[in-house]
Amino acid sequence: MESHVRGGTRWKRFAVVMVPSVAATAAIGVALAQGALAASFSVSGQEFKVTADTLHGDGFVQYGNVDVEHNGTPHAVAVSAFTDATITGLCQSVVVPTPIGDVTLKLTAGNGGKKVTAKNLYIDLDQLDADATFNDINIGVAAGSTDPNYAHVEDQVGKDETHGGASSFAQEAKSADLTGVKQTAWATSAGTFKLAGLSLRLHKGSGPGVECY
Repeated sequence: MESHVRGGTRWKRFAVVMVPSVAATAAIGVALAQGALAASFSVSGQEFKVTADTLHGDGFVQYGNVDVEHNGTPHAVAVSAFTDATITGLCQSVVVPTPIGDVTLKLTAGNGGKKVTAKNLYIDLDQLDADATFNDINIGVAAGSTDPNYAHVEDQVGKDETHGGASSFAQEAKSADLTGVKQTAWATSAGTFKLAGLSLRLHKGSGPGVECY
């Protein structure tokens, strides 16, 4: 989250309390069928940085996974999923090496009173800093037994118990509110992504002042 498992093998030993998370990117928009992600892809091998002033998400579920690059390199991630999300002050940046040096692609949206909205949002990340509040949270749920009214993960966790599968560690909450979000991610997918006030720019160089942080 083979046609229904994103990124490849389930991370069997993801038995730690995963921090809730948020990310947004306009780089990938994958159509969903009946709320379940029905496509898989290899990650690029480049992480991207994301910040947000606020995020409110409904139907939150989080579980462990391994994303795999096209060359087969694996990356352990925490997948955070929301049925609906509203974001303000969104920034996403990725540094691309070129023959003329590093070039940073930077995207911003949801500023000046505008909001970014997403449905069926899936985020694969490995680092997060934020202040968070959760409503009706359950920690240590089996990934295959999360609330069916929350983000759909059944097709993503798979049935292969050799790799954890439906028995692997997960957590869920009716809703989540995060502020001051700062994170790095490998991939983001959504059923719909509405970026109000979108601005996309290329900047020569990288580092603080050029990237989102």
